[in-house]
Amino acid sequence: MGIPSIESAELGRMRARASSGDLRSCEKALYTFHMVDARNARPVTLRRALALAVIALAALLASPGASLAQDPFSDFFGGLFGFKRAPVQRPADEPRVRRIMPHQENRPPTYWRGGEAARSTPKRAVKRSEPSPGAGEAAKRETPEVAATYFVAVMGDTLGILLANGLEETFADKPEIGILRKGKESSGLVRSDFYDWPKAAKDIANGSQKIDVAVMMIGSNDRQSLREGAQSDEPFSAHWRETYAARIDAVMAPFREKKIPVVWVGLPMMKNESFSADMGKLNDLFRVEVAKNDGIYVDLWEALADERGRFNAFGPDINGQIVKLRTADGVHFTEAGALSVAHFVATEIKKLYDERKQPELEAAPDAPAVKAQPPASAAAPSAPLIFRSPEKPLSSEAPALPERPAIGPVQTLTGAPAPAGAPELARRAPASAPAPAGADAQALARHVFIEGGDQSPRPNRADDYSWKPAAP
Repeated sequence: MGIPSIESAELGRMRARASSGDLRSCEKALYTFHMVDARNARPVTLRRALALAVIALAALLASPGASLAQDPFSDFFGGLFGFKRAPVQRPADEPRVRRIMPHQENRPPTYWRGGEAARSTPKRAVKRSEPSPGAGEAAKRETPEVAATYFVAVMGDTLGILLANGLEETFADKPEIGILRKGKESSGLVRSDFYDWPKAAKDIANGSQKIDVAVMMIGSNDRQSLREGAQSDEPFSAHWRETYAARIDAVMAPFREKKIPVVWVGLPMMKNESFSADMGKLNDLFRVEVAKNDGIYVDLWEALADERGRFNAFGPDINGQIVKLRTADGVHFTEAGALSVAHFVATEIKKLYDERKQPELEAAPDAPAVKAQPPASAAAPSAPLIFRSPEKPLSSEAPALPERPAIGPVQTLTGAPAPAGAPELARRAPASAPAPAGADAQALARHVFIEGGDQSPRPNRADDYSWKPAAP
């Protein structure tokens, strides 16, 4: 069975409209075709139905991607017939632009407070005014650099080096006090073959560099055997102690000869109990030998321990905040710990510095003599200012008060008036003594409660029967 001409014409128009991408027009054409077919009253056969389905499917498949992107019904038909919309292709040279509010360009998202987004957010550059060369030179002239005149030589092992770091920061506001680094890592008084501290101390004391105070902190590497020639002594044996004490004296002797004060800093408590006990034994030797050589001993044992006298890696810093003072090995100091230790040592250095500066100030020849001024109270009193009226001259004599009689007439308030010519106080005869207060009430109570008498009624009282009419 062939398809009529009217159907062929309608189908041709449907294909043309489908190729143009207007699916709504295609649906309208199909509806018109069915209406015409109904008017012709032709029966719909299976072949015709299949032909219509094939034509509709071909129209959908032949429609371009642009029409599907613009038609809202394309998603529905695509899901119904299994068609997937092709992605819209954009030119490669056309960048994708995202509109951003001008005031939010350099701000991270409001819901994100950290992470990569906040760290990668560009910060606005702050314009800094470049100082002119002339202004920099003027500032240098106004604030001249103060040269160091008081030098502190800090010696010792790694702990001594950390102490020197803390002292430099402590005296940063005092440029007249200079810190000289004379420490040696991994050194001690036992291994003289590695570093000979008695010889080094002699070179420092007799060198060309001026030394005002010597600070020593050493001993953390001396927990080992001491060798002298072929003899080897075990740690903390009797001979070991004698030899070690002699080396302490040998370190302090050059400074004592030069009259340079020595501040010897004791070892702190350690994390390992056995190691800490040996450091305590070294502190005992330090304390005795420093006292013999007239040195200053700074004890750190209790200063870096907790309230129970135990090791604690944390403690208060110079500002009172609880921070970590010791490293993980339980031996060395952190930056805050070195600053705390330097605080104790700096106290002794400041005392020595003040003692040195005080005689210099008193013996300075250029110091102007200050003349003692008499106290303000010793000055002669100046004459008071006198204002004289041009109309009525002021008399220098004090004004005299009018004469008044010693006593005037007295008028009694309750008695008869006194005679007019009475020269003395009017007196009246003494009256009888007045009755004590409450005598009437006491008499009434005695009459009623003791003697059993009647009490006379009072108006408006409960026993006042005067208002009742008389009985007939």
